This record gives sequence, structure tokens and C-alpha cells, in this order.
Amino acid sequence: MSKSDKVRFGFVGTGQITASAAASINAHPHGKVVAAFDLSEVRVKDFCGKHGIAHPCTSLEALLADDQVDALYIATPNKFHAPTAELALKAGKHVILEKPFAMNLAEAQAAADLAKAKGLTLSVGMNQRFNPDSQKIKAAVEAGELGEIYHAKAHWRRRTGIPKMGTWFGNRELAGGGALYDIGVHMLDLAMYTMGNFEPVTVSGVTYSKFGPRGLGEGGWGMSDKSEITFDVDDFASAFIRLANGATVTLEAVWACHTLKANSNDVELFGTEAGATVVPAQIFRTSQHDNAAYEILEQLKDPKKPGMSDRFVNFIEHLHDGSPLCCTLDQALAVQKVLDGIAESSRTGREVVLA
Repeated sequence: MSKSDKVRFGFVGTGQITASAAASINAHPHGKVVAAFDLSEVRVKDFCGKHGIAHPCTSLEALLADDQVDALYIATPNKFHAPTAELALKAGKHVILEKPFAMNLAEAQAAADLAKAKGLTLSVGMNQRFNPDSQKIKAAVEAGELGEIYHAKAHWRRRTGIPKMGTWFGNRELAGGGALYDIGVHMLDLAMYTMGNFEPVTVSGVTYSKFGPRGLGEGGWGMSDKSEITFDVDDFASAFIRLANGATVTLEAVWACHTLKANSNDVELFGTEAGATVVPAQIFRTSQHDNAAYEILEQLKDPKKPGMSDRFVNFIEHLHDGSPLCCTLDQALAVQKVLDGIAESSRTGREVVLA
């Protein structure tokens, strides 16, 4: 794309998460949301009115056929992520997806292969990577300050955080998974990203559904209309992942449980020279001036890398001037592979070798 061009976006889905997405894109000098589609005609017209979007589309086909749209942001129920991405790629559009990538690895791989064949950009918008604290720890790891990172603990735990009951979030056919696919994927990705290690080899995991089936633990997130849809996904997931170099990751994703804090999320890294937490960004190490003393570093330097302020800035600048894409397809596929492995391990009660 020439440097005078704007990347013109079409939105597929206009739910709660898309307001901040539209604001971010429209604030960028080379980005603009020009069209949107949603199954709810009322919702899409309201969304377009609020964000100055010229074309509320009445069908996905109309959006895909719009030659004023360069890229699609897909924020639909998970079941439609990969199929919609494939339709968009076939129509010559670049794509940025909401997480998770797909319902399974086969779907994700098919979309990735198509993007490569078409020479188009496909990325999963893993927004936790772009938090300033995440970037601070990522920079410290890249500078070697933690030494060899041999273990990471990642968790996102809520006391009452199930998205709006009676909506697609709690239905396996539409969502694929529950807490694991909603918030677990964020922390798994963030752990592997900050470690700089996307080579999982085995996983052992378990999922539970203890609160949702009883109608308990709702947090209220989501704009979808309620129905009599069955809650049949996990509201608690736990996993142990081995990586190719011998490092390990533990993961916990919880929508609802009895716990001290109403909401807690973090990635903790354990290195040979120092440890770190991401939320907030802190480093723990033996003092470099006194071996008998220990220090906690809290005022870490923000690297402020160009194009890394948020996922849409990164995506736009990649398309506009070739800046590096933060979330690559290989990384997104590695995360999906682990998600599949956790589901299989929970189903079989055995450790799963990831091919």
C-alpha cells in the first residue's frame, strides 16, 4: 500500500468489544472503519451511527463485495472466526481476528495456508501483548535480564466472570470452549510471547464446569440477546505445558470459583538471573551491587516500540509500511495447538503429545 493510503476496515460483528476497536482504528492517521455487518440490523445501525461509519451492510456478502474495504476485523462468535476469515481472504481482504483463532487447529491451519497462498495478512489480535507492562517485560527478556527462562505461571481467575448467561459464550457449538477460549487464550499467549517461546511439545490439562450449569457466576459481559441456549463449556481450566527447550508453563483460566480476589490475572516468569511479573511489571533479583541483598525493580523502562501501542496500530502499520506484525501465524497456530491439546487431555485423562 502507498503511504498516502488509508487501510479501510469492514467490521464483521458489532458487539461490545468493537467500540474500542473502531475508536483505535479511526484515531490512526492511516486507518478508517468504512463499513460494518451484524446479524442484528438495529445493532449495526446504532454502531455505525456512533462511530461515523458510512455503510451499515445488510449481509456479509455485501461487505465482502465492497471494493472500498481493504481489511476485515472479525468479532463474531468463535465458530465463525475461521470460516469468515477464509471468505474474506478469498475476496482479497486482509484479516485481523478476535481470539481464539478458530475452533480447532485444522480450521486455523486451513485459514493460515489460504492467507499465505493469497499473499494476504491474517493475524489474531492478541491485545494483552500490547499493554505497556507486557512490553516492559518482553524488552527485559529480550535484553537477557532474566537469563534462561525455565518456567512461567499464567493465570486469569475471576470469582464471578461468566459472560452473559444464555448467550453464545456458554455454548460449545458456538464458542468451542469457555473460560479457556475466552481468557485462558490471552494468558497462554502472553506467557509464550514474553518468554519468546512458541514451541509446545506436550500438554496435560483438565477442564471443569461447576458454576455455569447451575446458573451461577455471571459477570454480565456481552451484548448478545439471551435465549434458552445450553451452558455446556468449561468455567475452570488448568494445564501443564512442556516446551521444546525443556521450559514449562502452567495455565489457569477461571470464569467462576470461590476465591479471595474478585479478579486476578498475571504471568510470572522464572529465570536463572531474575524473575518477573507482568501485572504489574516487576523484576526480582539478587542485587547487582550486594550479593547479600535482594531487590525488586518496579520502575521499568517502557521500550515504546513504534507501532506497538495496540493491536490495530500494529496491524495498520504492517499493512501501510511493512512494519513487523506482532502476532504471526506460526505463533497463533502454536497457541491453538495447545488449546486443542488441553481439550483432548481433559477428555482422555492423559498427557497429549503435540505433533
